[in-house]
Amino acid sequence: MITKAIIPVAGWGTRRLPITKIIEKSMLPVGNRPLVDYSVQELIAAGVKDIYMVISNVEPCQVREFYRDNLALNQYLMDRGKEDSLKLAKTLPDDVKIHYTVQDPAGKYGTAVPIAMVVKQYKINEPVLVFMGDDFIWNPGGESAAESLIKIVGEGESAILGVEIPRENVDKYGVLSAEDGKLVGVVEKPEPEEAPSNLINVSKYIMNPDLLKRIVKYVDENSFGPGEQEYMVTDPIDEYIKEGGIMRVAPTDGEFLDGGSIEGWLHANNVVCNSEIA
Repeated sequence: MITKAIIPVAGWGTRRLPITKIIEKSMLPVGNRPLVDYSVQELIAAGVKDIYMVISNVEPCQVREFYRDNLALNQYLMDRGKEDSLKLAKTLPDDVKIHYTVQDPAGKYGTAVPIAMVVKQYKINEPVLVFMGDDFIWNPGGESAAESLIKIVGEGESAILGVEIPRENVDKYGVLSAEDGKLVGVVEKPEPEEAPSNLINVSKYIMNPDLLKRIVKYVDENSFGPGEQEYMVTDPIDEYIKEGGIMRVAPTDGEFLDGGSIEGWLHANNVVCNSEIA
């Protein structure tokens, strides 16, 4: 059973300025909850007990505050007999712990960096779920992204979630190339007619210890400058596959909702709020 998950939430969220000058991107509201909490609650429901969040070094950290008990609020609600509101104010079950790793925005940059930081700091040597903090899969009443990944992965394997979109839109994403349900590679932003599929990478994974070690090595042994390239997690994934590692491709019938753009965030709110009203 997989009981650990990594969620990177550092970064300035520059695509959402000026609002992200004061509100962290992962804390932008979708309905009555912040973006990141959709992934957190999904992971908890799938059996995760330890969540490792990579946060920025800006204080106060809104993510940390959200998952911390607000004792003054709790007392206020108890005094007024608002038990239902008290349940909503408790954002973590007692048996789940969030561990925080601070990432300096001026340091190395890219999707591989926060994963490597957590693995090194906590000496993780077991399979973990890895979800980005500014998007989620919406599938009320159906199988979550975490459940889809856990169901498909075999012992000693890794897994990646594939989301099906219209082929004409694939040029905005990393597109999965797969054979017999196994990842062959990720093609970044191909022209629709050249894309290997219409399954896109939404950065939701199960990573085994072998892949995690490769990510750490990739980050530690390279020194890309700010103007050169990002430390992309797809680079060590590509190496892992080419050297015989198996990464299963998990399908989902849920909808990918992304808060990284204004249009995506508005759409996410419409989908979630309309679902909850219905």
